[in-house]
Amino acid sequence: MNTTYPIASIAELIGEPARAAMLVAVLDGRSLTAGELALIANVSAQSASAHLSKMITGGLLKARSSGRHRYYSLAGSDVAHAIEALGAIATLPRSSAAPQSQNELEIRKARSCYDHLAGRVAVEMAKALEGSKIIRISGEREYELGRDGRSWFLNLGIDTGALRCSRRSFARQCLDWTERRPHLAGALGAELCARTLALGWFAKQRNKRALRVTHEGVRELHGRFGISA
Repeated sequence: MNTTYPIASIAELIGEPARAAMLVAVLDGRSLTAGELALIANVSAQSASAHLSKMITGGLLKARSSGRHRYYSLAGSDVAHAIEALGAIATLPRSSAAPQSQNELEIRKARSCYDHLAGRVAVEMAKALEGSKIIRISGEREYELGRDGRSWFLNLGIDTGALRCSRRSFARQCLDWTERRPHLAGALGAELCARTLALGWFAKQRNKRALRVTHEGVRELHGRFGISA
């Protein structure tokens, strides 16, 4: 490791195309096997094993064993934030007239970023919560509850008091790489994601980061946030 500039060592780990592909594959919080990641990165099993070992040593990934399989996932939310921010820097804004695949459209609309919501819908949710004073910007990267924030989230089934006991940041601004505006992350963002999934507003899609907005979600997002999804 480069001890003078540790960031250079992390940049080298992320910058290798196969490793970048693996990191993006688990950016939605999934845990995948070495074989699945090898296919995604288009490398051999032996090469995948070497890449995964380096990323575990570098603190980007963690691994757990279950039966005969070993599953790999991001080491934590900070890694997800870093990758999402790098995506915003690396991805040039697209013209609205530029053709986009169905998968691109779905990714940009709604997806999971580690354990919280991302994409246009998530950005608009954060903006609506700011506009209604449910949350407010605090400092450079944090959110704090507004005057009616605790009761609003409690009505949704989220106890913000309990979340403050978490070791992680309460509420963070996470720069959305497709929208280039912040969405809600941290303990509150994670709980909002989990709760809206449990309520059936969003549905996970097999082998996709994109989330599908359900009919119930369309109704609730319009009613509670004024969002057309």
